[in-house]
Amino acid sequence: MSSKLKAPLILVNFKTYSEATGRKAVELARKAEKVSRETGVQIGVAPQFTDIAAVADATEIPVFAQHIDPIEPGSYTGHVTAEAIKEAGAVGTIINHSERQLKLSDIDAAIRIARNIEIFSVVCANNQSISAAVAALNPDVVAVEPPELIGTGIPVSKARPEIVTSTVELVRKVNLKVIILCGAGISHGEDVAAALRLGTQGVLVASAIVKAKDQYNVLLEFAEKAKV
Repeated sequence: MSSKLKAPLILVNFKTYSEATGRKAVELARKAEKVSRETGVQIGVAPQFTDIAAVADATEIPVFAQHIDPIEPGSYTGHVTAEAIKEAGAVGTIINHSERQLKLSDIDAAIRIARNIEIFSVVCANNQSISAAVAALNPDVVAVEPPELIGTGIPVSKARPEIVTSTVELVRKVNLKVIILCGAGISHGEDVAAALRLGTQGVLVASAIVKAKDQYNVLLEFAEKAKV
């Protein structure tokens, strides 16, 4: 399925920020869609579960869930199934974000469930070895994000570039097809360009865009740098 995701890819995680909740989630997704059309760079968005349907209805860009539980439909009160987020309009899901971590066995199950119902899996990992381990499970995307840099404004591509280069090297030894993203601290367009120079195919970003005073211009800056 990853052939349907184009590199470079910018994936914007809305988290639970008020600036991207409800009506504002739709507004931000529309800005992302506008930038994607203007630049030709693929931009995906990951709103909260309650906003997936509205965002998917309002735009044509890829919409991702922020998580799925590794379960089949059934008696699981309070859980979220892959089928439910697909029905709402999502084309994929983030799995194992540092703020919603899973055991390796559950990551494996979630990837398989996503594959079986034909949605994309974007698996987060916090270091090189875990990135390689999850890449061996054949997700569509691996996103390396050292948790200590998330939300700091200090990009991993600059603070610890060796993490990115060694991750790319290790992942490619076990999986030649998976898309590799870089996250944590991505704050400026130059951070995007640096991540791509280090061998990744895009970025996973959140607060730098969601909490920006001018979300459109930051999105545009990121996308323009992704084309270089």
